[in-house]
Amino acid sequence: MTHNAPSPSPTRPPAASVTAIGEGDGPRVPLRPPSSAGRLIGIDLARGLAMFGMFAAHVGPEPSQGGLLGFLMEAARGRSSALFAVLAGFSLVIITGRPQPRTGRAGRQAGGKIVLRAVVLIALGFALAALGTSVEVILAYYGLTFLSVLPLYRLSATTLAVVAAVGALVLPQMLFLIRQWIDEGSWADTVINWDPLARISDTDGLLDLLFTGAYPVLTWAPFMIAGMAVARLDLTRARLRTRLALTGTGLAVLGYGGSWLALRLVPHASAAISAVTDGGSASSAWWSDAVGEPVGRTPAWLLMAAPHSQTTASILGNTGVALVVLATCLAATARMRRFTRLTTPVCAVGAMSLTVYTLHIVAIRVLGTDSKDVPELPVLLGFIGAAMVLASAWSRAFRRGPLEYLLHTITRVTRHIK
Repeated sequence: MTHNAPSPSPTRPPAASVTAIGEGDGPRVPLRPPSSAGRLIGIDLARGLAMFGMFAAHVGPEPSQGGLLGFLMEAARGRSSALFAVLAGFSLVIITGRPQPRTGRAGRQAGGKIVLRAVVLIALGFALAALGTSVEVILAYYGLTFLSVLPLYRLSATTLAVVAAVGALVLPQMLFLIRQWIDEGSWADTVINWDPLARISDTDGLLDLLFTGAYPVLTWAPFMIAGMAVARLDLTRARLRTRLALTGTGLAVLGYGGSWLALRLVPHASAAISAVTDGGSASSAWWSDAVGEPVGRTPAWLLMAAPHSQTTASILGNTGVALVVLATCLAATARMRRFTRLTTPVCAVGAMSLTVYTLHIVAIRVLGTDSKDVPELPVLLGFIGAAMVLASAWSRAFRRGPLEYLLHTITRVTRHIK
């Protein structure tokens, strides 16, 4: 999606064209003023913040050190990837038509673009995972999630919101039962042995992406569908941005607050959760990953809202936080000209997020920054600073990031779809 914006006006605040993940279309720095509802620099700002949150989770200090820094590190874990997933859904709608979905040949071509992007993301995700870092690479999960939600791209905002809500209510329970079924039987090994993706990647392949991995499609699809619903809205309207922020706040309170209440009101729930975690405590399971990884199954787990717990409460809470961050970024860039200029480097990171994400995984592997022997805070600040400098410099010379350009080139083949 290429934008040809008019020349900057001295009377209007700067903005940039919103882009899809891996797309990177449109002019970057210097930023140009908007001419339509599709040009929302706040999306790139939110995506840049999500990227920094992932840096914090991957190379930042441990939340256990406490204080404000520990709280910020804990807040970034899981919620930054959820924000990125919501923005991925937004990107899907940009590619397939916003505010109205493309139909006919244009719709088939847009669908083809999504399919090709998904294949590239899956391949790149497995390649980065093969580097052997401690990071749970999310790209392959995103790629398969793109494919799973693509049939919904023509739905209205209201219908998409309903589908996302139903998915958040139903899919975590399904995932819990499926994982229990996998634990109790040997059929999973047979599936893995027959899965060509598993043989090629030396992983559990589709079973991992769908059910057993860190970001299973079954419980991450609602994030992406919620982002698709948001993309159908006219986000240039201040009143709508306010409603979006209030909705997000309500979801966050419902998710985290509901989990807090449930863990205290349901008899023996906290003890049951503590019994199936590896040294973790259920005291903060209503909002924090400090509860630890599960080493067994208990229905009480479904009462948690820890970011990576794959529960209804966690999806509601994380989606709520994502919507608040998104609405705040949109409002700030729409109303505060100086703030928009100051955050230009962050927006540049968001505009070439696929390249930045890939480079940071490679950097972790090359520099060994996931070792416990490195000073974590300086490393985190170094990653953030380097990303902003490199993205800003690249954006001044090129319209797309390196991987964004490669992805754009690959998907040009869809022009031949009739």
